[in-house]
Amino acid sequence: MSFPEEEQPKPIEPASSEEPITPSEPAASEELIAPGEPAPSEASPTEQAVFPEAPGLPVDFTPLSRPESLPRARRRRARRMLVMPGADERAAILEGLAQRAFPSLEFFVFALLGGAVLGVAYLLDSPALLLLGILLAPLLTPWVGLILAIQTGSWRFFFQTLIGLAVACLLVFLTGALAGWVGHIWMPLPLSKAIFHAHLWWPDLFLVALGAVLLAISFIRSEHRPTLPSIMLAYGLFLPLSAGGVGLGIGSPTIWPDGVLVFVVHLALASFIGIITLAILRFKPTHASGYVLPVLVGLVCLAGLAYLTGLTAVVRNGFMVTRQTIPSPTMLPLPTDTPTSPPTATMTSTFTLTATPQPTGTPQPTPVYAVIAASSGGGAYIRTDPGGGNALAVLVNGTVLQVFPEIQSVKGLSWVHVRWNDMDGWVLLNALKETTKTPLPPTATFTPTP
Repeated sequence: MSFPEEEQPKPIEPASSEEPITPSEPAASEELIAPGEPAPSEASPTEQAVFPEAPGLPVDFTPLSRPESLPRARRRRARRMLVMPGADERAAILEGLAQRAFPSLEFFVFALLGGAVLGVAYLLDSPALLLLGILLAPLLTPWVGLILAIQTGSWRFFFQTLIGLAVACLLVFLTGALAGWVGHIWMPLPLSKAIFHAHLWWPDLFLVALGAVLLAISFIRSEHRPTLPSIMLAYGLFLPLSAGGVGLGIGSPTIWPDGVLVFVVHLALASFIGIITLAILRFKPTHASGYVLPVLVGLVCLAGLAYLTGLTAVVRNGFMVTRQTIPSPTMLPLPTDTPTSPPTATMTSTFTLTATPQPTGTPQPTPVYAVIAASSGGGAYIRTDPGGGNALAVLVNGTVLQVFPEIQSVKGLSWVHVRWNDMDGWVLLNALKETTKTPLPPTATFTPTP
């Protein structure tokens, strides 16, 4: 066996004597190559390649100023600048954000799972399960896509993300309604957590606004999953929505409409704050007609917030009180020179009637009153029948009602016949407490007769 002979490098021939090149005057487009050194294109594989320090920029990119002339802090801010001056760069950023914000199958699966856990948590009145349901809630990136479509004036992407977000919210609401319908088996239930989340609270409004700002900024500025801001926003959206579904399924008139209205208020507030946040981040429509969508949605959100939070009623009542407190001019009688005749005495005959008191009614028994004082849940139900009748209303602790002497025992529980606001029903005996604020007993009345 023979091995091929190793090729020897050919020696570089010296330059011709006809074109002498002095070392002090090299050619403009050529580099001096020492004998025995490889050409630049034939570098040895052991040498490390050298890459340019700065990435290449588009041809049509024109910087506002030279990076060398800027201070270090301004150069750092320029690198973090969200919207680049060129239209191509802005379009590329928006396309990437839209792909990340579009709802996926995972979004709907976690919406269904989180809604089911929230419904069970309301039935069991368990704060731990409520926290688990919020942690299982989907990442609300479609909401970011919704406000991104609004701010950029993209109608098609707006309807796509709106439908996706509406389907997820419908899944949460329907699972809560199903849990409330199943909860009829274990009635009565306290449902204190559902009653709490079906009302507006200032801390919840602040949490929704803060979560909207953080979710929009973290989603735009970073490619990481904004988990914590999404949980903050899901707390304000999914908890009242699921409570409204439970109220509809269980037949509670104080939870079913209120929970959905609280959800609408939180969604309007989050959308309005998100639009303002994107405007601060220099997102805007590319055409003048694109401003119709953000202006229209912003006005709708403001109108919904003013109406549902009662701001319009406060303003209207304030104007009415102001108008009522304005003093009206009064007419003063002017003195006249018309003589008045002196009063004439008239003779009147009076007759004295002798009245004998006679009772006109029989005394009625003094009604007994009690207050709702449930040990857990914050209230009790008033039902049509003892044991398992339909729920007429939810009476919170401290509600005063009239108690009748009728008591029935069903399955080891004592039910008392009561009346509240002209509504007769039955309440558990252990949820009542006798009160001292009872009205005075009625007394017999006497009328004089002539």
